[in-house]
Amino acid sequence: MDDYRGKKVLVTGGLGFIGSNLAIRLVGLGASVTILDNLDPGGGGNRFNIDPVKNDVNVVIGDTCDLEKVQPLVSGCSHVFNLAGQVSHIDSMEDPFSDLRKNAVGPLTVLEACKKKNREARVVYAGTRQAYGRADVLPLVESLVLKPVDVNGVNKMAGEWYHMVYHGAYGIPTVSLRMVNTFGPRQLVKHSRQGFIGWFLKLAIDGETIQLFGDGQQFRGFNYVDDVVEALLVAGTSTKVVGDYFNLGGMRPHTLESLVQTLLCATGSGAYKMVPFPSEKRSIDIGSAFSSFIKFHVATGWEPRVPLDEGLRKSVEYYRQHKEHYW
Repeated sequence: MDDYRGKKVLVTGGLGFIGSNLAIRLVGLGASVTILDNLDPGGGGNRFNIDPVKNDVNVVIGDTCDLEKVQPLVSGCSHVFNLAGQVSHIDSMEDPFSDLRKNAVGPLTVLEACKKKNREARVVYAGTRQAYGRADVLPLVESLVLKPVDVNGVNKMAGEWYHMVYHGAYGIPTVSLRMVNTFGPRQLVKHSRQGFIGWFLKLAIDGETIQLFGDGQQFRGFNYVDDVVEALLVAGTSTKVVGDYFNLGGMRPHTLESLVQTLLCATGSGAYKMVPFPSEKRSIDIGSAFSSFIKFHVATGWEPRVPLDEGLRKSVEYYRQHKEHYW
C-alpha cells in the first residue's frame, strides 16, 4: 500500500458508498485524492460520507460524461478509480437512456480523457456480477458467457469492455472487478432502488417489517465494503491483473432469509415476511447467484476477511450513530 503514498489519485463517484470509503482509505495511505461526483439526487452521493477527510480531499462537482471537465482531472494521476455509475436495476428499465449515459458513456469518457491526457494511469473499474444474468452454473466464474437480463447489466458490461478495449488498443493499464452485493457504512438506505441491503438495514433499525420476495431461499454473495476497498487498492497496484477482469465474492453464499435473520439479530428489532414477487421485479430477477473470487485470489492473494454477521453489526452501529445523515 506504500505505492499510493504521495500519489495523485482520482475517484469518480467518490461521494457515494464505495467511492467515499475508498477515498478515506486513500487519504490514510498518504495519497492526494480528488473526488469527482455529480451528486445526482437519485444516487448515493452524500457529502457527509467523506466527513472524516473533508479537509484532506479535493471535491469537484461534475459529470463523468463531461470530457472537458474530466481531462484535467486525470492529468498527472497515478490511479483513476472509475466508480461513478448507477446501480438501480429497476431505474435502468424505466429510463434506459439515463442508465446508458451513466454506466457506459461516463466510464468511456473517463477512458477517453486518459487516452488524451494520461495513458500511464492505472484505471480500476467497478464492474458487476449482474452482467452474468441468470446463472447456469454456480459459483459464477469469469469464463462463463455474459447474459444480462436488464439494461443495467448490459450497460455495466459495456463499461467493463471499454476498459478491456482501451488497454488492448492504447496500452492503458486497466482492470475490472465484478462486484457482488456490497454493504456497509455510507451506503444509501433511504429507499430500495439502489440495493436491497441498505433498505433492509433501515427497516430493521426502525423496527419495521422486511418483505422478502418469493420464498427467500435465493442464494447471494455478500462483501463488506472494507474488503471491497482492499480489493480495489490491490487491483490498483498488482502487476498480474492489468487488462483483465475478476470476480469478487464473499466467504460463502447466504440465502436472503438467512441474511435477514442475521440482520435482525444485529439490530434486536424488526421482523420479516414472505410476499409474492412484483411482476416488474420477477421479470429481471436472477434467482440464486454467487461468484467465485478464486481467479483474483490466485493473482493477488486477496480474499474477504469480514464475515456477514460482523459486517452487519458494524453497519448497524454506524447508522445508529449517524442516522440523521442517512434517513
